[in-house]
Amino acid sequence: MTWSVLVPVKPLESAKTRLAGPDAARAELALAFACDTVMAAAACPRVGLVFAVTDDPRAHEALAALGAHIVDGEPGGGLNPALAHGADQARALRPDEGVCAVSADLPALRSDELDRVLADAGLHARSFTADALGVGTTLYAAAPGAAFLPAFEGRSRMRHRSLGTVEILRTDVPGLRRDVDTRADLALARALGVGPHTAKALGRLGL
Repeated sequence: MTWSVLVPVKPLESAKTRLAGPDAARAELALAFACDTVMAAAACPRVGLVFAVTDDPRAHEALAALGAHIVDGEPGGGLNPALAHGADQARALRPDEGVCAVSADLPALRSDELDRVLADAGLHARSFTADALGVGTTLYAAAPGAAFLPAFEGRSRMRHRSLGTVEILRTDVPGLRRDVDTRADLALARALGVGPHTAKALGRLGL
């Protein structure tokens, strides 16, 4: 099974507000995280096409240059409606593929990690992977023909489980589970090894 992967990117000026520092620096890091996430997803053998769901012009340009198909015209209402909008576009273009949403702030993601989780996801109608804290969600997948019902944000792990979504429990995908919201998260991601866009941004910012 191959998958369409959705990577949602909010307006960069309002992204990563929990990262300390000037707005411009936070925006640069948010874009770098998204670029590394898209690059890792695009290199995954089970991924047919990456869809970047964003209305931000800087993200549009950068992610399209990495081969992502841009989905704009977000309906408003937050992350989950934006993902549903992206899923509609993905299924219209790639009707035979599963649809998988991946957080845009996974700078340490490796394509082989995503490949392993997507192999597991192919065994279930709907599945997800929790973040490293076991509170949120970093990946949500719906197989072909299954309803796409993401419930990201907040305590989404328990919400996904309550909806009957199968949790994929793996200990060998640390980059996939390490989303970055704070400086402490960023330090842990750096210990795993971040992608080239994040590494360059950290160098430019003197971090």
